[in-house]
Amino acid sequence: MPHNDVSFLLGLSRQKTVTAICQSITGWITQGVLAHNNRLPSERLLSEQFATTRITLREALGQLEAQGMIYREERRGWFVSPPRIIYNPLHRSHFHAMVQDQGRKPATEVLDANEIETPEIIRTHLELPAQSRVFCIRRVRRIDGRAVLYVEHYLNTAFFPAIIQEDLTSSLTELYANRYGIRYGKVRFDMLPTTFPSAASRALKVADNSPALFITRINRDQYTRIIDCDLEYWRYDTLHISVEAE
Repeated sequence: MPHNDVSFLLGLSRQKTVTAICQSITGWITQGVLAHNNRLPSERLLSEQFATTRITLREALGQLEAQGMIYREERRGWFVSPPRIIYNPLHRSHFHAMVQDQGRKPATEVLDANEIETPEIIRTHLELPAQSRVFCIRRVRRIDGRAVLYVEHYLNTAFFPAIIQEDLTSSLTELYANRYGIRYGKVRFDMLPTTFPSAASRALKVADNSPALFITRINRDQYTRIIDCDLEYWRYDTLHISVEAE
């Protein structure tokens, strides 16, 4: 048999195995054998169970990950993805309220908060002059204990004096209103698929270059002043974007 024909048949056989693995694991999930956030058996055990190689197994797991069925955490293994959160960018809510309204448990961890020289891209977003400074707040946000969002907030210091001394584990939306009398007005969203940068990967404990949903949010206040900019890196299996416009 010609070499090309052998390669084709081997590839076809591998693809059938990948499909069978995907169908089996999907069945475990839909039938309740594996619940949300349950850990899958180790790759070694799965390879033995499906009588296949790690390479073929990982191809199947990668396909399920791309479908949002499972997710991987560094040094911990593969887990069943929980239900997605419904996210409407036009709804002026905040993370904690959005998650709680859907019967889930939110939490926020502050990584650090500092006053820094404004990065060039943030200067553009906030329309600030050269050599300006901003407050940078880096946070990780969790749903039901799972880290799903790494976010960098960049705040115009003129509007939020001493804000980095406040409790930043709570909602910035509420802090702005209660402490500074500032409410969100118009907002610009940009969304695109990307991969996690190293800072986000470390914070969320995912492999470098794992798929992510990147959202840039530029916020104005009730007086149309640009007040802050958020750079959000979401686990892409976390959100269901749903928008209804009149």
